[in-house]
Amino acid sequence: MEGPVGLEAAEPRAERRPSGTRRGSGIVKPRLTYSRELEMKTTLQELLIYIIFLTDLCILTFGMVNTDMYYLNKVMSNLFLETSVSETDRTSFKAIGSMVDFWKFAEGPLLDGLYWDTWYNNNTLTSHKNSSHVYYENLLLGVAQIRQLKVRNNTCAIYPYFRTFLKECYHEYRYVAEDKSDFGLKNGSVWTYSSASSLAPWHWGALGLYSGGGFMFTLPKSKSESIRKLAYLRRNGWLTRGTRVVFIDFSVYNANINLFCVVRLVVEFPATGGALPSSQFYSVKLLRYVTYYDYFLASCEVIFCLFIFAFIIQEILKVKKLKTEYFKSAWNWLDMLLVSLSIFAIAFNMYRTVEVSLLMESLLSNAYVYPDFYFLAYWQTRYNNMIAINVFFAWIKIFKYISFNKTMTQLSSTLSRCAKDIIGFAIMFFIIFFAYAQLGYLVFGSQVDEFSTFQNCIFTQFRIVLGDFNFASIEQANRILGPIYFITFVFFVFFVLLNMFLAIINDTYSEVKADFAVIPSKEFEISDLIRQSYNKALVKLRLKKSKMEDLYPAGGSLQSLKNKGQSASKTEDALKLSRRSSVDEKGYLKSPQLQKWKEKLNQKYHSAENKELAGAPQDQVSPQEFQQLFRYATELEKRLNEVNVKLSRVLKSMPDLKGSPAKKQR
Repeated sequence: MEGPVGLEAAEPRAERRPSGTRRGSGIVKPRLTYSRELEMKTTLQELLIYIIFLTDLCILTFGMVNTDMYYLNKVMSNLFLETSVSETDRTSFKAIGSMVDFWKFAEGPLLDGLYWDTWYNNNTLTSHKNSSHVYYENLLLGVAQIRQLKVRNNTCAIYPYFRTFLKECYHEYRYVAEDKSDFGLKNGSVWTYSSASSLAPWHWGALGLYSGGGFMFTLPKSKSESIRKLAYLRRNGWLTRGTRVVFIDFSVYNANINLFCVVRLVVEFPATGGALPSSQFYSVKLLRYVTYYDYFLASCEVIFCLFIFAFIIQEILKVKKLKTEYFKSAWNWLDMLLVSLSIFAIAFNMYRTVEVSLLMESLLSNAYVYPDFYFLAYWQTRYNNMIAINVFFAWIKIFKYISFNKTMTQLSSTLSRCAKDIIGFAIMFFIIFFAYAQLGYLVFGSQVDEFSTFQNCIFTQFRIVLGDFNFASIEQANRILGPIYFITFVFFVFFVLLNMFLAIINDTYSEVKADFAVIPSKEFEISDLIRQSYNKALVKLRLKKSKMEDLYPAGGSLQSLKNKGQSASKTEDALKLSRRSSVDEKGYLKSPQLQKWKEKLNQKYHSAENKELAGAPQDQVSPQEFQQLFRYATELEKRLNEVNVKLSRVLKSMPDLKGSPAKKQR
């Protein structure tokens, strides 16, 4: 009974021990432990499921955008931003520098771009009755709206010496200083302040943050009436000294590509005088389900919702199981971020679909009002940004499942080991960096656009590090401090600090690589697992023979043994003996005493394995001792390989030695 018990007891240990060896062609390979194999199988299954989720997410995100959005934005921007007033007057929207230029643009290129009632040969378009089609393809939705924001008089302090000369003072725009009182002729809504809806987003311009209300009016449906209305407002002084910004909003729809283009032209009038034009063009797909491909995307959205629902349940179960330990893992925080962004995306998608249908109903009921698609386009772009961030972090999460790769492990180990050094270096770097940023802002801020604000100084210095700079403008602003600032910044930041940063990472990577050189790689375990699964699949599909069939091929075992010099009787006796031993072994396996011993061995193994997984050893081992032990283990492994090769040669030569006396007798 000792024979079978010894086999049963030794076999599981050989399969599960981390440092066990497998002999084959003189190469020693570590065997997979049971827990390690189970962990890798679970990881590969999770990776496969996550790749399916990531594929579905990418299909959804790339289904929201296409190249037609870029071309539609380009066409509309060229029409309204580049078109000049006339061949002699080259004033365009980008060239607006005063209120006079604004009125020239509004009465010229703006109206020419909004109203297309004739063909290129001046024939009247009868098919577009009571509607305008920009470039004959883009339907103008409703009418355009023009809105301005003003500030009150005496909102700034005048120095006493100049109060006799200056009676009026208009500060830069602030919401508390906004003028909401009626002005001008006071005989219509054009001269009366209109409040914004509670959900209207504020506009972040170049000079300030502007509210959604103001003094506004809409343009008529015909071009001639619009010309008369704009001329009437210009003559009666609709723009005043207190005007700080003017918005021109309109929307078009292209049915050929099912895209809305929401346009906002902004002209800011700073307290210094002059004008600063800017623009926003949002090409968005608000009508989601039109073509068959859109319905395919709808099915992908349903699958995405199911994935998110499953992830939510999974995270809830993990929180209940791990409790406070759950929040100590960075991967768990990433999972929560992905789930949160996905929930917001699903909620906004539903809200957007309902809101667009309501806007369409109001637009179809009254085509002489301004449809506020800017609100939806604004939040659609924020939704796209959120989805882009979600996709980015979803791709980053793949590193969680490929951590068994040696290169990925080296990368993470390098970053974690040099984190403290990088933090200390970053403090020193940003002290010098911000010192130079303040110097540049104070010296060049009033003359160079790249240094006009402190934020611009920071980005400009990053551009200098990357080699993108304009030395001539710095030198022209200050002939002495300009070259000194540039040379010292490039020397200390680029040549010294940047190379120190690279040296920290390079040295740490060298240390990590040296440590990994003495640690056995686990990549082959993944390849072995995949190879085993592949072979099992081939055997089940009858595409490959099993090992038993290779050892005992049907009808050929006796003949092959005869060819090797053994008689058929001996072969049959050997087969009978093997059958008898197998029957005896089955009897031993059924014995109750053997079953008890087997259960004890399994309990002892599992308890020892759980202790290994649950906690680390209490004795602390220094890295030097750890490396020394691994060197000894590596040297021992080499010696064992040499002995294994020599034994293999001896075993191969033994049949020849046994067969030689028989040959001599013959």
